[in-house]
Amino acid sequence: MTKASGTQTRRSSLVRPGAALPDAGALEFFARVAGADSFAAAARELGQTRAAVSRRVSQIEAQIGVPLFVRHTRAVGLTEAGRRLLTRARVVLESAEAARRALRSRTSGLSGTLRVTTVPVFGHTVLGPLLAAFQARHPALQIELRFTLRRVDLLREDVDLAFRMTDRPPDDCIAQPVLRFAVGAYAAPGSKPKLRRPEDLARARCLVYAASAEPRTLHWVHDASGERASVEVRPCMSADDLGTLQAGARAGAGIVFTPDFAVRDDLTRGTLVDTLPGWRLPMMEGNTVHALTLPLAVAPEAARALVRFVADALRH
Repeated sequence: MTKASGTQTRRSSLVRPGAALPDAGALEFFARVAGADSFAAAARELGQTRAAVSRRVSQIEAQIGVPLFVRHTRAVGLTEAGRRLLTRARVVLESAEAARRALRSRTSGLSGTLRVTTVPVFGHTVLGPLLAAFQARHPALQIELRFTLRRVDLLREDVDLAFRMTDRPPDDCIAQPVLRFAVGAYAAPGSKPKLRRPEDLARARCLVYAASAEPRTLHWVHDASGERASVEVRPCMSADDLGTLQAGARAGAGIVFTPDFAVRDDLTRGTLVDTLPGWRLPMMEGNTVHALTLPLAVAPEAARALVRFVADALRH
């Protein structure tokens, strides 16, 4: 077999007759998607929406004339043609990453203004210290941090990055989960009531995050068994600021219902204890903090860098 015929044989195993191999950009894109567990994971890494990733993959497959992925409900796998193409695509990806590393090594840190928004409880207890560490790495970067409980439209309100407590991030944003949390019932050790089950909260002094002191029904779930229990509590104090309620709990005023990340230092120091171990209060919006940015073409590099920094810090 001649060299030309050998090249033609290898080519025909990847594409249909008459079709052309993808360009370097498409090969790099394919390698990144193939290295992810799903199109959703690939979308987060690429800074695109899941729909955009799926559409680009379909375009590449149409160009080649053969399927590259086997789609499953929660994951994707490679076809035989996909596995063969991945060998070439990885070479392109490695070359592109080497070029970017060389370029980044010649540039200084981030600069400009980065506009960030989040809810107060996450900002005060988690994000604030991380922003200080991030800015120490990039002293030329200015950060504007805005606290709000409402959903912010990143594009219309000129916000670069939002940290939101939700399990249903908007489809028009790139969503990166950075922290899973649980809401528990915490009190000072000296004032800890004897609770066996959530129903016992009906007789306890409760500090409730709410606009009024009206009775509220709380629906609890047990971590291990999945058992559910509901109880109506009558707040002895209500406030629209969790920090104030946590301070009250430390002073022995009662039980506060708050995310575990907000009381991590208190639990370490022993100023607060978990009064209902194993029981958690699911939030209506969800129990995950997501970092939300606009698609890659719009979101600034500083926003993407901060997302990576926060995700790495909270992962460890």
